[in-house]
Formats: sequence, C-alpha cells, structure tokens
Amino acid sequence: MSTLSPFTFSSPIQGVQVKPLTQDGKEIRIRYSGILNQKGARQVWMHAGNGEGGDWEEPKDYLMEKTNDGWEQTVDIKGKQFNFCFRDDAHNWDNNNGANWIYRIT
Repeated sequence: MSTLSPFTFSSPIQGVQVKPLTQDGKEIRIRYSGILNQKGARQVWMHAGNGEGGDWEEPKDYLMEKTNDGWEQTVDIKGKQFNFCFRDDAHNWDNNNGANWIYRIT
C-alpha cells in the first residue's frame, strides 16, 4: 500500500500554492514563497479565517514552517471558503494587493 498522497500543489499564484489533503478538500496544505520569503523573512505567519464575502469568521494567525520550497502550514477548513494573507516577523504584510487569497470548496 502506497503512503503517497494523490494530491499535488496547485500552480503558484503570487507565490502561493494550495494542496488538498483530503477528498472533500476540508484539509489543505498552503505553501508561501511570495515577496516576504523573497525578502528574507525569518518567520512567516498566515492570518486566516473562514467565511464568504468580506467577512472573516474566527480569524487566526498560523505560525508557518520553513521548508526548502518556502513556508508551509496545514489547516482544516470550516464552511466553503477560507480567506488568508501573510505577515513576517517585521510586521510586513503580503495581502495580494488588498485582495487576499481565497480557497473555495465547490
């Protein structure tokens, strides 16, 4: 029996990739290699929340793990939409020019 996941990371968009870890898409791994990483951030957090439209329910900061490919974190999704952006240890933000990033389960 293979232990390899059949899921792969999406193509990068502004340095962000997403990989579903479950068939229903409710558990995902997010990889960040955007501008904060390129500028040498010593630590990156993902600021995220669930909710559609501009509403972020239960926003939370996730400490991301440094990998050879950037910064990564696994999260569980509640509902149909997950909204997120990033900040570094110097409090610089990458919010995709104000649009943030959105992961939707359709």
